[in-house]
Amino acid sequence: MPFDPGALRRHPDVEGHGLEASDAADRLILDEAGALLEGLAPGELVVLDDAYGALALGAASAGARGIRVHQDLVTGERALAQNAERAGLADAVRSMPLRRELLTGARVVLLRLPRSLDRLDELAGLVARHAASDVVVVAGGRVKHMSLAMNEVLGAWFDRIDVSRARQKSRVLAARGVRAQRQPAAPGWPRGERHDDLGVTVVAHGGVFAGTGVDIGTRFLLEHLAAAVPDAATAVDLACGSGVVAAWLARARPALRVTATDRSAAAAASARATAEANGVADRVRVTRADGLEELPDASERLVVLNPPFHSDAALHTGIAGHLFGDAARVLEPGGELWCVWNSHLRYRPLLERLVGPTRQIARNPKFTVTASTRR
Repeated sequence: MPFDPGALRRHPDVEGHGLEASDAADRLILDEAGALLEGLAPGELVVLDDAYGALALGAASAGARGIRVHQDLVTGERALAQNAERAGLADAVRSMPLRRELLTGARVVLLRLPRSLDRLDELAGLVARHAASDVVVVAGGRVKHMSLAMNEVLGAWFDRIDVSRARQKSRVLAARGVRAQRQPAAPGWPRGERHDDLGVTVVAHGGVFAGTGVDIGTRFLLEHLAAAVPDAATAVDLACGSGVVAAWLARARPALRVTATDRSAAAAASARATAEANGVADRVRVTRADGLEELPDASERLVVLNPPFHSDAALHTGIAGHLFGDAARVLEPGGELWCVWNSHLRYRPLLERLVGPTRQIARNPKFTVTASTRR
């Protein structure tokens, strides 16, 4: 039976109207790479940032085997495994961490272009340093999310960049000819930045939200966080990103132990590096997980959250709802979820319904900080 990308599911990621598991860009990448995939030996194909498995399973259905895959989100990794099982292709793909072993010997790399240029630079650099010298990178995306700067980023690592014709509002960049080193030279990944006003150093891999900076919503939250359940012995930084909230809490409260969790591998690695840079790694435990799945019910008195409100490129509140519900499960009765959110999203009724009575702590023209008490 021919592989049908329309049959792929996003589960366990958020599913809903307008949230598809594959699109025209995936199909164009596979078509442009078709001739390159012919005759590859097992293990010579690597797939990066494949959202839910369309690229890896499309290549597998064409005969590729020993496909090494890295997806940043743990939910995407699990979706690939489930989609591969349903398609009878589970033995063709293997998910791996983003390190040398993922790319060693790769001759073709299929890449779904990230919107972050920093993420693209980090991925391109890893390919250039560790893949075969004749590697070809076939990278594609939706035209509305692409820019000429992507050509420049790839051109810093590869001698030749070919651009496909647009099809169904998608386009592909093919990179060949590995450069000996990035041109011009730039700092490697991860990178760090000191924020003296907050007393923390932020370390980030490419593509992590806000990078080595501290976004204005998080800054607004930190202005008020000292009042959050001050006698709590433990706390959770949910959807931790670079780990700045976890590091700030651990530094501000020397007896506090913090769990920082994010579904992104890049975020989890960044949070570990941030904790190390701030001397609190012994009291900050970082996990890559889907929400708070690793924490038991009614086990925490304080959860802190700056919720994402995008799923890929789509604005969607389902992610926030999932995180609010997870926080409610993990909070003990009387425990509190402290949350900062864009005021126009009007999350308060949702917080009231999923967690409990919610009070406004602070509000400015853009953001609202609330504390919700578990019933």
